[in-house]
Amino acid sequence: MMLNEPPPDAGEAEMQLFALERSRAQFAWKAGGLDEAGLRRAQPPSTLTLAGLLKHLALVEELYTIDFTGKAPGPPLDAPEAATDLDWVWRSAAGDSAEYLYELWRGAVERSRAAMAEALADGGLDQPAKYRAFDDGRRPNLRRLVMDLHDEYARHVGHADLLREAIDGLVGEDPPLS
Repeated sequence: MMLNEPPPDAGEAEMQLFALERSRAQFAWKAGGLDEAGLRRAQPPSTLTLAGLLKHLALVEELYTIDFTGKAPGPPLDAPEAATDLDWVWRSAAGDSAEYLYELWRGAVERSRAAMAEALADGGLDQPAKYRAFDDGRRPNLRRLVMDLHDEYARHVGHADLLREAIDGLVGEDPPLS
């Protein structure tokens, strides 16, 4: 996936979304094209796998979609276990097919992108989240949520980079231009 660079005078929302999309593209490249064995391969002593990262990031995307829309969650967050077992997403990914995990993540990203675009067109980054609130009742604004989602990707792209290199030697910072 080739990303279009934003113009040098791009605004805040455009820059934040570009950074998020770049991190999503890096993650997609590092996690992409593997079979179940590759996705399930851990690097001991860690139990972290690309399968777990795909499902975790699908769940995270869905959490942010709720904050942008206020609507009921979709997969995988709509699974009963997601609400009661914090480790479920990591553990259950080991039994999921590569096709399911890739589609789950792509679907969550598509819903998240659409929710962000709609919310940004209808009030911008300063509006409060429609779901999440801090303990004192204050709601983070959408600016904070976009940054938090980008930070989540930035953290896990590093994990994916190391896991993928160990699986098949794939290295590099950005996906090849296509």
